[in-house]
Amino acid sequence: MPLQKNLRTLLLLALIAAGNAFSAPAAGDMAPDEFGKTIKGEAPKLADYAGKVVVVSFWATWCGYCLKELPILEGIQKTAKGQVQVIAVNTEPRDEFKGIERALRTLTMKLTYDPDQKGAKAYGVKGIPHLVIIGKDGKIVEVHRGYGETTLPQIVDAINLAIAAPAP
Repeated sequence: MPLQKNLRTLLLLALIAAGNAFSAPAAGDMAPDEFGKTIKGEAPKLADYAGKVVVVSFWATWCGYCLKELPILEGIQKTAKGQVQVIAVNTEPRDEFKGIERALRTLTMKLTYDPDQKGAKAYGVKGIPHLVIIGKDGKIVEVHRGYGETTLPQIVDAINLAIAAPAP
C-alpha cells in the first residue's frame, strides 16, 4: 500500500508541475516573442520595439468588442507619439484576416494573424478579447482577459504607468 500511495503522490505532483509549465504568462514574466505574422509573412519580434511599451491584442472579426477596441488602441498608439506599439493579432484563418486586413490598412498599428495559434498558446489565450501590456523592459505589466468598456480606464492607466517607467 505505501508504494501505491507514493506512486499516486508522485503522479499528482508530476501533473501539477506539467500544468504549471504550460500556464499563461503573468505580470512580471518576460513576454513571449510570438505575435503571429503579417499578410506578407513577416513575423514581428519584441526586439523590433525595444524601448517602447507594446500592447498586444488578440481579436477576431466576430468579436464585437474587439472591433470597437481596434480604433481605441490606434488612438492610444497615435497619442503616445512613438512610445507605444500596438500589435493586433487576429486569431482567425488567413483568408478571414486577409479580408479584414484590407479594410484596416489605414491603421498604423501592426496587424498580424496567428495561423498556427503559436502566439495564442504562448500568451495563454483561452478567449477573446485578450490584451497584454508589455513594458519597455520586455516584461509583462498586465494581462486583461474577457474585458469590456468599463475596463478601459484601467488599461489606459497601466499603459501610462508603463510609459512613465524608466527605460532598462
